[in-house]
Amino acid sequence: MSKTKRRNHSAEFKARVALEAIRGVKTVATIAAENHLHPVQVTQWKSQMQEAAPEVFARGRGQCMEQARQEAEREKLERKIGQLVVEVDWLGKKVQGAGDRSMRKAMVDHDHPQLSVRRQCELLGVNRNRLEAREPEPMGAQDLLLARRMDELALRFPEFGARRMALTLSREGLRASRRQTARVMKKMGLEAVYRRPRTSVPAPGHKVYPYLLRDREVNQPDEVWCADITFIAMPRGYAYLVAIMDWQSRAVLGWQLSNTLETGFCVAALQQACQKTGRTPEIFNTDQGCQFTSREWIGALEQAGVRVSMDGRGRWIDNVFIERLWRSVKHEGVYLWAYDNLHELQKAMERWFADYNHFKPHQALDGKTPWEAYRPNEVPQWRLAA
Repeated sequence: MSKTKRRNHSAEFKARVALEAIRGVKTVATIAAENHLHPVQVTQWKSQMQEAAPEVFARGRGQCMEQARQEAEREKLERKIGQLVVEVDWLGKKVQGAGDRSMRKAMVDHDHPQLSVRRQCELLGVNRNRLEAREPEPMGAQDLLLARRMDELALRFPEFGARRMALTLSREGLRASRRQTARVMKKMGLEAVYRRPRTSVPAPGHKVYPYLLRDREVNQPDEVWCADITFIAMPRGYAYLVAIMDWQSRAVLGWQLSNTLETGFCVAALQQACQKTGRTPEIFNTDQGCQFTSREWIGALEQAGVRVSMDGRGRWIDNVFIERLWRSVKHEGVYLWAYDNLHELQKAMERWFADYNHFKPHQALDGKTPWEAYRPNEVPQWRLAA
């Protein structure tokens, strides 16, 4: 069987692809298809170019020496890693040839905190399917009764999670709490089948801040701002849209589109909002997505003296106003139209947000537009247009 030859790309090729991704006219999937690349590779090159851009203007002799030192240290570590790989391979072959198979099977530790059973079997040269199955803990009579009915319900309604499963069981006369239902579902390996969004996943090690808006009445503009990210399906790939909204007036103060889900376009939207209004909020509320827990985002807020607030995990209602905005954006500005690229989507969003802020009255604002509620002393745009 022939091996696939590894492709080596020149620095000029990488720079051209990265610049095209930074321009943001095409989605990452389109750029990847045109250049016969994986979308992840395009995203990585875009990030590398953005991170290295300041060095082009700030590089001095000291930085060059530091870079040379880091390169030497990296080469040393790579040589060390290579040596360790050779030694581990040699040791693995010796272990696989030592002792009979039953002895090597006995070495497998099902409770090892770092090595999975699969990896242990690979290292020991043992077929994982031949391992003796661990005896599961027996179910009680009540759990067994629930499990049988839950298995039937899961086949008919695969989208049911623990909450809906527990409600259905209760309606049928089977007393089961949500916690008990979740425990039995986990033991049975049952899980609700639905599409999970990936825009609000916190990064490991990032600090999560408390939710500061519980039982708080927001009565003034610029008292609280909020932000969120949504994705928009394109013919090839996705576009990502972030918006900054004033909590009290519902006015959209800044927004940005990107073909990659990175922190940079969120910070750009924040800077746009601050420059447009000349103000900063007392509190800024977001979800716990890794963009909003990153050092870059938190640093920008703390530098401006803004207090950070974050929704609870899975608590979309904690940021309900901007979630309602996404419904309007998609039903009025996305689903009714077909956009071939990000340039067309950018122009459409410019028109939609301008109409939303200046021409669409809200019942919750006593018939005012969001911008009239945010800047009550300005002449409304619809009057100027008339």
